[in-house]
Amino acid sequence: MDNLMLNNKIYLEGTVVSNLSFSHEMYGEGFYNFELEVMRLSDTKDILNITVSERIITDMELSIGKDIIVEGQLRSYNKFMDGANKLILTVFARNIEPCLARSKNPNEIFLDGFICKEPVYRTTPFGREIADVLLAVNRAYNKSDYIPTIAWGRNSRFCQNLGVGDNIRVWGRLQSREYQKKVSETEVIKKVAYEVSISKMERVGKESQDIEEEISVG
Repeated sequence: MDNLMLNNKIYLEGTVVSNLSFSHEMYGEGFYNFELEVMRLSDTKDILNITVSERIITDMELSIGKDIIVEGQLRSYNKFMDGANKLILTVFARNIEPCLARSKNPNEIFLDGFICKEPVYRTTPFGREIADVLLAVNRAYNKSDYIPTIAWGRNSRFCQNLGVGDNIRVWGRLQSREYQKKVSETEVIKKVAYEVSISKMERVGKESQDIEEEISVG
């Protein structure tokens, strides 16, 4: 189990921007959700979902506006919404403490997982190269977390050589992205997607290649 703790690690520094809301109870232990605002280098912000056990926050005030450090793992689960199953991502906090000084990198994640869907390489209307890669990251008790990741530039081209079942390691940040979904001819709703933006990646096992993006994807 210790090894499975090492294949999925996230570190965040941010500001609490929502009140705690009850999520669920497991084996008599209550879990709560709240939102954390994390700044990017480019001064835009990511609003991220955090799930935390009541045991961790017993002696802690998690009020809106409080600056904190969150360490834990990125988890996924399916939720039945609007007549379909939706993949929900949340940061499962293992440790929360006050953030007394901000570091250079307030949003870091490391994942070691297996590609479970053929990577999709594409270019944007502005000519940026992107690859979408869905990673299955093993968890204890024979469970897995399914995590959408996105690679850019040289990393996206590298993904063209990857396939289902390949074991890769990625480093990057967790980001939130707003998009609009058309639900009828007249109605468009705003939605938020969460994904890991890859800054560095390597394939495990074969020729272990280490690719780093030469430009900031900030």
